[in-house]
This record gives sequence, structure tokens and C-alpha cells, in this order.
Amino acid sequence: MSPETLSHFGLNQEPFSKEIDDADLWLPPSKHAVLDELTDAVHARKSAVLTGEPGAGKTCLLRALRHALKADTFRLTYCHNVTLGRRDFYRQLCLALGVPRGATAGDVFLSVSTHVEELAKERVFPVFLVDEAHLLHQDTLDHLHILLNYAWDSRALLSLLLVGLPDLDDRLRLRRNRSLYSRLHHRVSIGSLTADDTADYVRMRVTRAGGPKDLFAPDAVAMLHEAAAGSLRDTDRIATAALRLAVRRKRKTIERELLARVLHAEGIAT
Repeated sequence: MSPETLSHFGLNQEPFSKEIDDADLWLPPSKHAVLDELTDAVHARKSAVLTGEPGAGKTCLLRALRHALKADTFRLTYCHNVTLGRRDFYRQLCLALGVPRGATAGDVFLSVSTHVEELAKERVFPVFLVDEAHLLHQDTLDHLHILLNYAWDSRALLSLLLVGLPDLDDRLRLRRNRSLYSRLHHRVSIGSLTADDTADYVRMRVTRAGGPKDLFAPDAVAMLHEAAAGSLRDTDRIATAALRLAVRRKRKTIERELLARVLHAEGIAT
């Protein structure tokens, strides 16, 4: 966002940027319960699956989870490049963990599992966060439950958190994936933002950037919520476009009429 736009509204930073510290992340009340469940799952050394539509706030929840867990007790590893075969998936995991990568699928699996056991000796509990998990190759899904098996399946040394679109649930329920699905003790689905959530979110982002809480008129926020269908990502994008248009039209407030122009330009029906 240009300095002219920030100055026009008296903002000290871009209000709808994704570059925000974990400690400053906003979660609506409905997502607090989900965060609590995921935190409890990790503390209990359980694994979980988290699903939701695009823009529902899944990655925000992962960042909030990272902030909620003590870094000296839990070692979080985030993986999102999942459109790989099993060997390359584990090689990618080795790279993220900073452990040696072998040439064969067995070698890289051994590197990962040995690393997990070594962390246990240091009283550090690893958590593997696999984002976009609905895109995992089937041969990787076939093998993930083995990664959770230590000491004849008698020790819980690792938490696995699979995150993806609702399609992930459908895949995991298949008979072929039963061994993995049975080990995912927490199965959580999150919905889109409510209208009140969107209003709170827009107000919070604007005021944290130094702007007035009523920069977006209530009827404009209601239209924004409908257009974004409760998606945080789309809310950010449309709200930013509205601010830019307001500057060009020398407006100090985002009214419904102005937002309608933004939506019309994007081909979104109002």
C-alpha cells in the first residue's frame, strides 16, 4: 500500500497485510475453542486433522498454535510442499528438520524417525504440521501412520497435524486410510466468519493500523462480509481495494456505494 494511501486515512501501517506477528493475530470467539482443542491435543501428545474452506483461517490457527506452545518444550515443523511422492516428501521433511537426507525412501524415513527419538531423549516433543494435506499423494498417506509408531506403538513421541480443505476428511475416511485416520484422535472442522466476526475483524485491523474504528461504514462491512463469504483472505483483498478507490475519489470513509463499485469492477454481484 502506498504512503499516500496510508497518509490519506491517518494509518501508520497497511491494515490488511498478512505480515502480522503471531502475538497480534486475531481469532473470533468461535475459533478460540478450536485453538484450545488443538493445544490440548498437542499437550496430550495426540494427532489431529483440521479442515475448512479456503480463507477460513486455518493457517492463522496454526500460527496461533505456534504462539501458544512453549518453544523449549515443543519443536514445530511446518510443511506445505506436499505434492510429492513419499520419498521426496520425507526428503523435504528432512530438510525442514535439518537432518541428513538419504538416497532411498527407507533412508529418509529412518532419518526422520531417529531424529524424533533423539528429541524425546532431550525432553523435546516434535509436532509436524502438514498444510494443504488434501493434496498429499496416496503413497504418502499410506505411510504416515508408520511415522507415528514407536516402541511397538507403545510411545507417543510425535504429534501429526494434517490441515486442508474438507476433501481431506473424505479421503481419510476411505478404508485404505483407516490406519492413519484411527490415529487422528482430534478431528476439527472450522467454518467461515460470521457477519459479527467480519465486523470485529475489520475494526480491529483498522484501529491497530492507527485508523478510526468507523473507517468502514456498517452497511459497507455487511456488504463486504457477503462478498467475501466469510473468507479472511478475500476480506483483506476487497477491503484493500476499497481503500485505494477511496483515495482516488478523495473519500475519508468506505461507504456501501464505494464498496459496490469495487465489487462491480471485480465482477462480484451485489
